[in-house]
Amino acid sequence: MTTDSEARAEDGLPPLRQVIAENGLAARKALGQNFLRDLNLTRRIARSACDFAPGPLSEGSIVEIGPGPGGLTRALLMEGAQHLIVVEKDPRCLSALAQIRNAYPGRLEVVSADALTVSLADLGKPPRRIVNLPYNVATPLLIGWLREIDRDPACLSALLLLFQKEVAQRLTASPRTKDYGRLSILTQWLCEARPLFDIPARAFTPAPKVTSTLVALVPHDQPLAPARMETVERITRAAFGQRRKMLRRSLKSLDVPIAELLETAQLSGAARAEELSVLDFCALARAWDAASKPPAN
Repeated sequence: MTTDSEARAEDGLPPLRQVIAENGLAARKALGQNFLRDLNLTRRIARSACDFAPGPLSEGSIVEIGPGPGGLTRALLMEGAQHLIVVEKDPRCLSALAQIRNAYPGRLEVVSADALTVSLADLGKPPRRIVNLPYNVATPLLIGWLREIDRDPACLSALLLLFQKEVAQRLTASPRTKDYGRLSILTQWLCEARPLFDIPARAFTPAPKVTSTLVALVPHDQPLAPARMETVERITRAAFGQRRKMLRRSLKSLDVPIAELLETAQLSGAARAEELSVLDFCALARAWDAASKPPAN
């Protein structure tokens, strides 16, 4: 197994263990920090970023969220990233990232910010690939990026994201399974989602209480079916908010005649949310927009 000392030999930088100690980077739970120090794994993740988007890492912009002390950052640069942008909220990590930037002149840009407040349009030029994200803001970050993909499918060529395994299973779940829900619908409507491999808790410092899964998301050229994302979000929130109830009950909060809505979408009121496909939810969204539209004068 590759060690931290071998990492020094490859890129001339100190082992990650030393970087963490010298900069006082004890992981903070509030920031969703769990540092991945195994160079074998970080290089594997970096290489996976090439497999699920057109072109090598040297093309376009690579965006890493929450780099921490820079273990994956170094792997991405060693694998050939020429324009890598890292977004880091924790100011304690900036010194370690500056050291990496100096070792790779002109190839690393460090953005000191909360990723939840940053627009993709401000992070390099397309084609963009996003890699990694902190656990504690995984879902809101993903929803935000899906909204940007909805507005412009070309804004991202791929997302390679590390989730708790339970969340990863929701992204890729099929109808009539326990993991199928709102996140499944929104993700699969806009992207092809594929789990790549698991990473055990012991690979991180400190070790989380869960197994992690690396997931590749590749945006479709266009959504699977026409619909407004705002409406899809509203419909899925209502339907899965009471997922064990029939649609005729769970959709009552939508403030439109439910029987007419279901008839327009050609769906049974006795069905439950987990039984509907992505296309079914898009049909419901279109029906709701039509029912909510004020009549023409």
